[in-house]
Amino acid sequence: MPNPNQDQIDAIDRDILRLVDQRAALVIQGAQASKPNMQASNTGPVALSSHQIDRLIAAMGDLGASPNAIPAQSKRDILRHIASVCLAAVQPIRVAFLGPEYSYSHLASLKYFGQAADFAPLNSIPAVFEAVSRGDLATGVVPIENSTDGGIVDTLGMFIRLQMQICGEVVLPIHHNLLSASPRESISEIHSKPQALSQCRGYLATHYPRARLVETTSTTAAAQAASEQPGVAAVASLEAGRQYNLEVLGASIEDNPNNVTRFAVLGKDRPQRTGDDKTSLLFQINHQPGALADVMMIFKTNQLNMTWIESFPCPETRNEYLFFVELSGHRDDESVADAIATLSKQAKRLDVLGSYPKAQNVE
Repeated sequence: MPNPNQDQIDAIDRDILRLVDQRAALVIQGAQASKPNMQASNTGPVALSSHQIDRLIAAMGDLGASPNAIPAQSKRDILRHIASVCLAAVQPIRVAFLGPEYSYSHLASLKYFGQAADFAPLNSIPAVFEAVSRGDLATGVVPIENSTDGGIVDTLGMFIRLQMQICGEVVLPIHHNLLSASPRESISEIHSKPQALSQCRGYLATHYPRARLVETTSTTAAAQAASEQPGVAAVASLEAGRQYNLEVLGASIEDNPNNVTRFAVLGKDRPQRTGDDKTSLLFQINHQPGALADVMMIFKTNQLNMTWIESFPCPETRNEYLFFVELSGHRDDESVADAIATLSKQAKRLDVLGSYPKAQNVE
């Protein structure tokens, strides 16, 4: 039966398309005006940040409280996709990520850049760093920390080896699912990458104690194996399950319901202050008693809140460590700038990896 409101719906849709065209025209005009100041051709405009999106949604006030309103996350997705499409009209953003498609790195890339970006799956974290460093792609997305397993060793190691800036972050809830084309009772093997199997060890031990756990290069590869081999199940995302037409044998099977992974957005941009930023540092200090405590006092003196600290063995020296620190604030804030200046006098090495808006939501 035809919808009696269809004419009004069509009119609204036409208005939406006209407004999107107007938005794209403004983005193009702005890009053309700033073209003389732009860097190499691969470093074009960046995606609409989560901070900007949340600010726009918050500005709507009570409009979002209507019983007919769509969820806030859906509004975020719509705005991000519109921004992505408009930016692609200026210059497609080429984004490297740890592949393959439908991996969690792919989902994080989609969440940050929207679907109109040109995504390039690469087979390793070092490959993502190298591609961005060479300028083959404008930006890249790599996992940097998981709430269950801690810092991602390959990513931290590449920051030590290669000069690279962080220009954004994505926080992605990690919901693992047990997927298969085979019946539950026939499952003899469960495939996934080591981290995913580790994050579901309790569930798997309880529900599939006799199944053999098989490590794969990615959760997507595990989903493909589950679609092709009888008796095989995969621990992977729902998106990977849809891609390979798998049934969900268990949803959200991660042992930690608050399991999230943070992803760093690599690039050559230097985001401006938003008022809700964080700064990432990498430093090495003299291997002597009290040296780290002295550094911590620098942050305390400048009233800076550290949100993350991670030690990493120094590749060149035994029994010495480099430290990754994230703290609230922007490198252009006076307190952060003072702390960096003081730290530079005490550190054997200091890299300011970047200042960028904090990820505002984890839906």
